[in-house]
Amino acid sequence: MTNASCQIICHNSLPYPSVSTLLLRQRRLGLPLGSQAVMAEVDDTDIMMNFQGDFPKSGRKSCRYPYCIVWTPIPILSWVLPFIGHMGICTSSGVIRDFAGSYFVSEDNMGFGRPTKYWRLDVDKVCGNGAATWDQAVHDASEEYKCRPHNLCMDNCHSHVAMALNLMRYDNSSSWNMVNLCVLSFIHGKHVSWAAVLKTWLPFVMLCGVLATFILTLNLQ
Repeated sequence: MTNASCQIICHNSLPYPSVSTLLLRQRRLGLPLGSQAVMAEVDDTDIMMNFQGDFPKSGRKSCRYPYCIVWTPIPILSWVLPFIGHMGICTSSGVIRDFAGSYFVSEDNMGFGRPTKYWRLDVDKVCGNGAATWDQAVHDASEEYKCRPHNLCMDNCHSHVAMALNLMRYDNSSSWNMVNLCVLSFIHGKHVSWAAVLKTWLPFVMLCGVLATFILTLNLQ
């Protein structure tokens, strides 16, 4: 490998440059146009430029969020209490599993619509063989909840996710439950798009506006 090629490849550890910068660098090093080392870096740069947040656009459009807990609002309930919604957990390949109703765990068809928020977890915090342990825990929790009735307050979609995390002993803990999941997903969750922000918060903001207007009207009378 030539010194010029080495200089280009070493730049992969730095922030990704623009295509124009790569071409200028190519001229300075005296490499022929379209050299493999430079073109490989251009391809990597283009891939990274397609990322928005933690996932590529194509992944978000197909609802693929590997190693994530995903969340979507429940009509009426989430409009009043925006921290409460429907939750699912994704496999290592991004397939969503969620306890959508009594004796039913959905696969890749999340109840109440596409996720609006995701919380990406660290597979290195799984006790066991990484992806294999993660997927096995998600599978076992899903099979268990196929045998359970849905209870909104006591045994719900959050409980299903909590069981999966407990089975894999995520973060060396077996104390995951619907309460800490609700709080932590609300704090750490990221919206998948601006449209998801509106879907999550607009009804709540509108209700608050209506309520504030009603209270002001009463006080002014």
